Amino acid sequence: MNKSVLIKKYSGEYQVFDINKLINSLRRSKADENHVQEIAREVQGLIEEGMTTKKIYQLAFKMLKSRSRVSASKYKLKKALMELGPSGFPFEKFVGKLFKSEGFKTEVGVIVQGNCVQHEVDVIAQKDNKHYMIECKYHSDQGSFCNVKIPLYIHSRFLDVERQWEHHKGHESKLHQGGVYTNTRFTTDAIQYGTCVGLLLTSWDYPQGNGLKDRIDKAGLHPLTALTSLTKSEKVQLLNKGIVLCKELVKNPGFLGQIGISNPRRKKILEDSKELCRTH
Repeated sequence: MNKSVLIKKYSGEYQVFDINKLINSLRRSKADENHVQEIAREVQGLIEEGMTTKKIYQLAFKMLKSRSRVSASKYKLKKALMELGPSGFPFEKFVGKLFKSEGFKTEVGVIVQGNCVQHEVDVIAQKDNKHYMIECKYHSDQGSFCNVKIPLYIHSRFLDVERQWEHHKGHESKLHQGGVYTNTRFTTDAIQYGTCVGLLLTSWDYPQGNGLKDRIDKAGLHPLTALTSLTKSEKVQLLNKGIVLCKELVKNPGFLGQIGISNPRRKKILEDSKELCRTH
């Protein structure tokens, strides 16, 4: 492909198709390098003017899945976080488990008394002298960003809770901090304001090198929605039972039987789950 071809992003903007971006995204799935190069060339041959990035992702995902289910699961991580819905509560549980894996004592979905009013807080996380109040902003659409209104609102709620926390015994030396976790992205204003007032901000790829995608890979905490060996209906049933992670399926394989999955398929699902739980 010699001439430049414009493709349509989720935001509606157009950009020139860049095969290197596709290659890098495929490499993040830890796929075999030969497969990466093959798929990139195959996809490049199918690119048409005005094709959406969603369509390109679907083509690459299908090709990757035919070569390696586990690599395909890693490739669809962003989409898997969006499947932690529709209520968003599984995403809150997921964030709670992420903090727990990092040594925090966590509570999810708690009512906290502020100085002025009560607040429903998505995740409370405590470790050593750190005491965090985290709000989770889940989006089912990749084009939805967290704008500046979100950190503005969360910060005002946090200040009310912090005034109450400061009166608790033993909290004099604790670092109290509010935060926002989202499965999509923050606008520039949201990052600027949140950073300025000292909020913890975490999105799909922010902070650089320590966003959700990096921390999930580091901790082997892939959501079960990443599994290509489960149907959509089976994922929903498991989420309804409070199971969010592949790690939890490995520890509690009986849940697969409870939702009527046959032994041969169970074996395949557990193999994929164990492989996804491996940390690199």
